[in-house]
Amino acid sequence: MRNRPQHVVVVGAGMVGLSTAWFLQREGVQVTVLDREGVAAGSSWGNAGWLAPALTLPLPEPSILTAGVRAALKPASPVYVPLTLDPRLLRFLVGFARHCTPARWGRAMSVFSLANREALDAFADLHDVAEPTRPADPFLTAFASEPDRDVLLGEFAQVAEHGGTVDAELLTGDEVRALEPALADGVTCGVLLRGQRFVNPGRFVHALADAVRRRGGDIVVGAAVEDVVDRGWGVEVQVAGDEPMAADAAVIANGTWIGSLAWRHGVRAVVQAGRGYSFTVQPEQMPRNPVYFPTQRVACTPLGDGFRVAGMMEFRRADAPLDPRRIHAIVDAVAPMLRGVDWEARTDEWVGSRPCTADGLPIVGRTRSPRVHVAGGHGMWGMALGPLTGRLLAAQIVRDETPALLRHLNPLR
Repeated sequence: MRNRPQHVVVVGAGMVGLSTAWFLQREGVQVTVLDREGVAAGSSWGNAGWLAPALTLPLPEPSILTAGVRAALKPASPVYVPLTLDPRLLRFLVGFARHCTPARWGRAMSVFSLANREALDAFADLHDVAEPTRPADPFLTAFASEPDRDVLLGEFAQVAEHGGTVDAELLTGDEVRALEPALADGVTCGVLLRGQRFVNPGRFVHALADAVRRRGGDIVVGAAVEDVVDRGWGVEVQVAGDEPMAADAAVIANGTWIGSLAWRHGVRAVVQAGRGYSFTVQPEQMPRNPVYFPTQRVACTPLGDGFRVAGMMEFRRADAPLDPRRIHAIVDAVAPMLRGVDWEARTDEWVGSRPCTADGLPIVGRTRSPRVHVAGGHGMWGMALGPLTGRLLAAQIVRDETPALLRHLNPLR
C-alpha cells in the first residue's frame, strides 16, 4: 500500500484488535473497531491475565506427544481432543503433531524469545489505559514432586538455548508455602520466577477500549462482519444487515474466526479453537500473586474480586457448549495443592476459544492484499503479546516496517 492510510477498520474488539487500534491511533490513523458481540467478549475475558515472558512458550511441545494419543482422548487430560471426523480439525491436528518435535519447538522458541524481550515494553507504551498491570512478586510455580519440577527446569534450559532468559530460584515445600500460605501440603517444592506481571484481563481490555474511544476511535458492537473485500482503491467491509463500510485498509483480528475472512486473501493457516476453561473461587486466605501448577497445566490469579482458576486445552468446535467434565478435571487436579477453598462454591464458570495455529506461532502482518492485514493465532498468549502485536502491525501498515520478528509471523507462510 503506497499511500499512508487515513482510516483503518479493525475486525475484533479483543486484546489484539484493540491494541492494534490504539497503536494505529498513535500513528495518526482514524480507526473503527467492529465486533459481533462486544468488547472482551471472547477469550480476552476469561483467561488468567498473565504477562509472564518466562512461561510464554510455543504450544506444540514434545511432551504432548510423549503423553500419547490415548491420554489426549480422556476428558480429564490437560490437552483434550474429542473423537471427531471434522476434516478441518483433523488437518490441524496432523500439522500440530508434526510440530511437537524438539527441533521445531526450538525454532518456534527462538521466535518467542524475540517477542518476549519486547512484550512488557509494549504494555508500557499504553500510557493512557487506566487499568494497571501489576508486578507478580513473587510469581510461584508449585509441584507435587521434584521429578515434576525437573520437567519445567528442562524447559527453562531449552528456553536459554534458544535465546530466552528466565530468572528463577528453586524452593522447598516449606519455602514456597511460607511465601504463599494458601498452598497445601500436596506442594512439596516450587520455583520462584522474577520479572513477571499480571492484569485483570476483562478490566484491562475494557480500559483499553475506553482509551481508544477517548482518542476518537469508534467501537461498534453487534456488527457481524461477513467479508472484507479489496476494491483496489481501498477495502470494503461487509457487515450483516448494514451498508458496506469503506476504509483505506482493514485488520482482521477476530480470533478463532480469522480464517473465514482471511482465506480469500491468501491466508491458508488453519486457526483452530483451543478452548480454555476458568472459574472463580474465594479462598479463606486470598493469594497475593499468581500461582502456576505446570504438571496440571492450571493457572491461578487473584483478581481482586476472586481467585481465578484457569486451565485445559481442548481442541473442538468454538461454539460447542461448556463441558462440565473439564471443570471437574481442573478441580480434581488442583484441590490437593490449595487449602481453604470451597470448590463447590465456584462461580463464573467459563469456556473460551483461544485461536491456535499448528506451528504455535501467531499470524501477524499483511496478506496477499496490501490493504488487508491479519493479527491473531496467539493461542494462550493473546493477552501477553497483544500490545506488541499492535505496535508491530501499526508500524507495518503505516510506515511499511517489517522487522525480523514480524517476518517470522508472516500470515502467508
